[in-house]
Amino acid sequence: MLDGLDDIDWARLGHAYGAADDVPGQLRALLSSDSATRDEALGELYTNVFHQGSRFEASAYAVPFLLELLADPATPDPAAVLGLLSALVVGYDEGFLPEGFPVAEYRQAAEGGRELLAAKPPPWTGTDESKKEYVEYTYVESLSAAEQGRLWAYVELATYDAVRAGVPVFRTLLTHPDPGVRTVAAYTLAWFPEEADGKLSALAAAIDVAEEPGVESTPGELATMLVASGLLGAAPDVRWLADPRPVLRWAAAVGRVRVLGAAADPATVEELLSWASAPSDDAGGPVEGEWVPFLDGDRGGYAGLALRQLGPQHTDRAFDALLDRLPTVSGERSLTVLGVALRLAFPNGPAAAGTPVAALPPRQRRLAEVLGRSAEPWLIDGQEFGNVAMLVGEYGLPRSRETMRAYLGRVP
Repeated sequence: MLDGLDDIDWARLGHAYGAADDVPGQLRALLSSDSATRDEALGELYTNVFHQGSRFEASAYAVPFLLELLADPATPDPAAVLGLLSALVVGYDEGFLPEGFPVAEYRQAAEGGRELLAAKPPPWTGTDESKKEYVEYTYVESLSAAEQGRLWAYVELATYDAVRAGVPVFRTLLTHPDPGVRTVAAYTLAWFPEEADGKLSALAAAIDVAEEPGVESTPGELATMLVASGLLGAAPDVRWLADPRPVLRWAAAVGRVRVLGAAADPATVEELLSWASAPSDDAGGPVEGEWVPFLDGDRGGYAGLALRQLGPQHTDRAFDALLDRLPTVSGERSLTVLGVALRLAFPNGPAAAGTPVAALPPRQRRLAEVLGRSAEPWLIDGQEFGNVAMLVGEYGLPRSRETMRAYLGRVP
């Protein structure tokens, strides 16, 4: 196994922390019989070839070997390998939901990126690891912003296409004995809209099998398959909106809205609005067997993102739903709700500097009032969340709860 691993000049490739000559050892360690060794190697790969959602030149080269490991029954922990591959496809998925991955746009944006990457200087060599640096860093910084955009689009697209080669493997995993593997396989397939028909037929067959009497399936895996079908262009059957399992009603609503858009039926709209307004479930977490990978399991946040697909006739109710949920969320979930709410409240851009609160339009003022009286949206793990402060400030509003309350206190 892993034939050809040493034929690649890994030192010539870059990842988040420098020359990628450590990657072969990490890939081999995934075959270790010792779970601690495997876990350490997996953590290192999440850090260097997938760093905070970013992919690097070495990422695309590592993928074929990860696919080989995934397809081999002798691999000790295929679920862990699949999890890394599912992360490498698009990075953090919040940037691509609820629409799905815009692969045609990426292919256009990546034109010329291959040549730019090939022109980078040789990597660092030596024995002093403290001097090991990311091999592209200085070179990338020398490029114009447009050139950097093309280069990184190419790097991300190369990794995406490398994972795409594993689609046949992911299809077979839809019938894997482990429901967790089936779930992540369906999630991974959702990001490949090109040649969607084969993927949709495989998902439809897997859904039918999961619903057969005697088959042990989880609501979470079924929900993931329904959402994946929607992202690939097939609206889940309306019957799922009447299912007694809440997560399947959620999946049907977001999947149907993804395909039907402004033409969505009233039952779909109502289900989506109910999820978008629901309080955060952070405290208890999802019921066992109901977790879905999309947006790291934030079903209410995903529903909030999907509201923008409903069309202007539902804008008022969508905004009301977001304001109902906002006081109950914090951290990344707060960012998701706020992002949608701010776009609805400020359709024409940020408020002008110095705008008095009394001059704000009704939606903007309502949003400011919710932020002024609610502590949770400003926090992450009980501490002030700088990302929320920056996001709110981009729209011309005060950047902290305290200054927001003072701002609101200036009403005549």
